[in-house]
Amino acid sequence: MTPPPVIDTHAHLDELPDPGAAIKEAHEGNVLGIVAVGQDITSNQKTLEIADEHPGLVFAAVGYHPWRLNPDHDDEVIDFIDKNLKHCVALGEVGLDYKAKTKKKVQKAVFQKLLTIAKRHDKPVIVHCRYVHETAYRMVKEAGIEKAIFHWYSGSLDLIPIIAAEGYYMSATPALLYNPYHAKAIAAVPLSNLLLETDTPVQYQELAARPVHVQITLQEVARVKGITAEKIAVQTTRNAKACFGLKGL
Repeated sequence: MTPPPVIDTHAHLDELPDPGAAIKEAHEGNVLGIVAVGQDITSNQKTLEIADEHPGLVFAAVGYHPWRLNPDHDDEVIDFIDKNLKHCVALGEVGLDYKAKTKKKVQKAVFQKLLTIAKRHDKPVIVHCRYVHETAYRMVKEAGIEKAIFHWYSGSLDLIPIIAAEGYYMSATPALLYNPYHAKAIAAVPLSNLLLETDTPVQYQELAARPVHVQITLQEVARVKGITAEKIAVQTTRNAKACFGLKGL
């Protein structure tokens, strides 16, 4: 039985030893598209190259992950993003992480600059916000960002309807296989605001994620929501196309 068509909205393809094989596997598994995210200069360059090699299937986003911030390279990375964002479907992965070593004030300053760039280019923002969902949400909203994705959503349940009311998205990962809180959060996310992802190549217990495993995310969302996988696939694919402006899928 052919699995429903889906889109992996968050994958670090540049970290895979053989991105081409993983992309082919995903395509054969009825994954219509993959949003490949960057984290620093090297990662962004490789992500753009992979997207160029797989047009219509891989869509690039360039970003500056809070784990990768380095004061010696901040200006260089931000300038690279500003120059290349026009070739991308989104800014990302960017955001805040209060478990990271970089000082909160520095993280917020960099994130603010990146949000300004996204606003100027009118691009969606893929947000990393571990342990700091409310602050990240507030900064995104105050920057006037029209489309945002709070990826691998595991924030407060009370914040979900507030994020949804702004028309922003929250994404589910294969962590649904074993993480009760992520499951509770995704169960509460309106289907109209939900996206599917893998965060490839994250290791989910025994599962080393690749883009094809977005089909696992789909099945787990169906389980926690009590809705058919087919219905979820249709809506989340529609959401991804609308969010990222994906053409021809």
